Amino acid sequence: MIIFASLALLTPYAELAGSSDAPAVSNIGFVLYTKSLAPGTLDARWMYAGRYKGPGIATGGPKDGFAGRYHVRYFYDSGEFSDEYDLIIEKADDTYKVSWIAGGKVAAIGVGMEVEKGLAVGWRRVSD
Repeated sequence: MIIFASLALLTPYAELAGSSDAPAVSNIGFVLYTKSLAPGTLDARWMYAGRYKGPGIATGGPKDGFAGRYHVRYFYDSGEFSDEYDLIIEKADDTYKVSWIAGGKVAAIGVGMEVEKGLAVGWRRVSD
């Protein structure tokens, strides 16, 4: 059953892969947040569009759980600075709604769930 569900999800993307209408760069990212030793701090490991990736750190959050408000800074694997945002993580039952805010505007949105080692979040940039 899992195989059929996976194939059903992949079918539209497989069709796009051969299409000349396929976007040059995907607008899909992923981040894994794990609890740091410092209270209210999350370590991040992120990737975007299958091209960019690196570490990050979110600070200023609650001492317990993942839900809360943070300030997050992301870096490339080279150590070069990438981006920073106000990060809002909201819990709804066993899932999470995540927003990245820059300049007072929502720059990206995502959904996540807790996994064995942290909070796994799929996200996409929001275009105006």
